[in-house]
Amino acid sequence: MNIKTVSSAIYSGKSYQYVDNGAPLQGGMKDVYFSPDRSYVVAFYRSEQDLNAKERLRKIVTDYYNSFFNREGGAYYKDLYCWPTDMIEEGKKVGLIVPCYNENFFFKKGYAANDFILGKEKEGKWFAAPKFRNKAFSLRLDENELGNWLSYFQICVNIARGVKRLHAAGLAHSDLSYKNVLIDPISRSAAIIDIDGLVVPGLFPPEVIGTPDFIAPEVLATRHLDKSDPGRKLPNRLTDLHALAVMIYMYLLHRHPLKGGKVHDLDTEKDDLLSMGEKALFIEHPEDVSNRPQLDHVHPNDLPWADVNKLPLAVTGPYLKELFYKAFVTGLHQPAERPPADMWEQALLKTTDLMQPCANPACEQKWYVFDNTNSPKCPFCGTPHRGTLPVLDLYYEFKPTVWRPENHRLMVYNNQYLFQWHANRNVVRNERTSEEQKIPVGYFVFHQQQWVLVNQRLTSLKDLTEDKEIPIGGMVALTDGKKLLLSREEGGRVVIVTLANK
Repeated sequence: MNIKTVSSAIYSGKSYQYVDNGAPLQGGMKDVYFSPDRSYVVAFYRSEQDLNAKERLRKIVTDYYNSFFNREGGAYYKDLYCWPTDMIEEGKKVGLIVPCYNENFFFKKGYAANDFILGKEKEGKWFAAPKFRNKAFSLRLDENELGNWLSYFQICVNIARGVKRLHAAGLAHSDLSYKNVLIDPISRSAAIIDIDGLVVPGLFPPEVIGTPDFIAPEVLATRHLDKSDPGRKLPNRLTDLHALAVMIYMYLLHRHPLKGGKVHDLDTEKDDLLSMGEKALFIEHPEDVSNRPQLDHVHPNDLPWADVNKLPLAVTGPYLKELFYKAFVTGLHQPAERPPADMWEQALLKTTDLMQPCANPACEQKWYVFDNTNSPKCPFCGTPHRGTLPVLDLYYEFKPTVWRPENHRLMVYNNQYLFQWHANRNVVRNERTSEEQKIPVGYFVFHQQQWVLVNQRLTSLKDLTEDKEIPIGGMVALTDGKKLLLSREEGGRVVIVTLANK
């Protein structure tokens, strides 16, 4: 084992060891070596870095590192980003020290048929592409790696939070894609990698235009122009928002939002450039259906996901449907109209409150979003919901004694929890939610042929319909039209119960 030592370019006297076996792992721009204990990697750039590039790296590992991690909430982001911790120099070679990914981001199982990807990184492409989850495909991922549909909502929440935090700091990732985001559906976690290309407007320009499939239309449409041309569009915060929307769409629906059946040019390369750039058109555009996927040209391994009639974006629920239209219809060629990352985060979280477990144990997705009908069924396997289904609509106090709908509802299922962020609108569910706030305040259960809410921690739960206080440890039946006050504190909510599927 040939162990070498390299010195920090920033901290005097600090050095790092790496194992050089003559065959480093090769990324797009860097040669990567493991430390002897494999807790970090030493990544050298193959090309010489100029002064501006070195200054960018220095700021990433010092100023930006401190502002992200050495403050309240920093622990959450440490798990979410694979952020470089130091810069190194060896002669003319410049590099970075980067922590190794958590072990859950490496495949513990291979394909269902063989072990080819065993131990490889869980790049998002494995989970976004439909063929890798199709039982008829010989290289289908092992079921123990795929997770269920709900897993991908939490993954997307984490990615949205990561993008939100970068943008709040005035930074852009510039190359968001499923190559640069590792995901694990089992732990429902994500890790944003390749942080060293961060864009700081006016200070550090982008080094790349992005990864195919995720490059914003305006960047592709103007890439023939010189970088100094004012009409040239380069990666920035708004192009990140296009890539984020594409990623969320692909993780939830396993198809690309712009790759449909429309042909713009018989030259494949030109056609790709037009269909993803200047002529980009959403495959589920509500008025223009010319780019719908043509099923006779779709590979069977890509079904049923490629069939937008069988699994339209409406299966993701009303909040995400609205944002997908905003991203891929209104904002596709008008970047300023794209939904910001925090909007995606909140829509994803509200959608998880609409989820129902599928009654079919053989259903591959296991969960689905309530479709707001009186006879709900799983869109993936067609299994109808069994029994009554309580729907809790949340209301807030607009002014004293005037309550307005929150445009937020909670679907009930057996052993579903109620949390503080449901009971009080002043408790926000985000990366700063405290451990105390994550403790359930109640739970729902089907008890003696009726649905009930069991009060675990609510100090002022009241059945307004019966004018009756519900003490901690008590329970209240969820009947059609029932009104419940969840909290008397400022921001406390009222819920009104509707029984669907009667």
